[in-house]
Amino acid sequence: MKKTFKEQVIGSWELIEYSRVENGEKVYPLGKDATGFLIYSTDGYMSAQLMAAGRPSYTLGTLHDGTKEEMAAAAHGYHAYSGKYEVDEEKQTLYHHMTVSMIPNRLGQVQDRIIKVEGDRISITSQATTSKILWKRAENNQDNLR
Repeated sequence: MKKTFKEQVIGSWELIEYSRVENGEKVYPLGKDATGFLIYSTDGYMSAQLMAAGRPSYTLGTLHDGTKEEMAAAAHGYHAYSGKYEVDEEKQTLYHHMTVSMIPNRLGQVQDRIIKVEGDRISITSQATTSKILWKRAENNQDNLR
């Protein structure tokens, strides 16, 4: 029996590439070697975390003790949001509800994500941007749970 669109996207995904087109040229907002995870839970919640590689550490190493410059640099190389998601099986589109977001302006927004499933990979685009994000299904980590 064929899986539904929702069943195909549920799970954990590891970032392959985050790019967008600017003035006809492909650019990588977080660098070509960015990393990240995208998680869709069975109960309708999602979380996206994308990070530039090589971000400098804080001098003191604790969450709130970075200098303003260190915090700004860390934020500049990170993109994250979480919330509920809705599924449109026919359009193969998910709608992300921005409940938590690194970007305060996005709080409360609902953004579309057009998803193309190809085996253990998905590509995500949106009607609102020229961004394209490629993901591969993350390795099963069940054996490492205690």
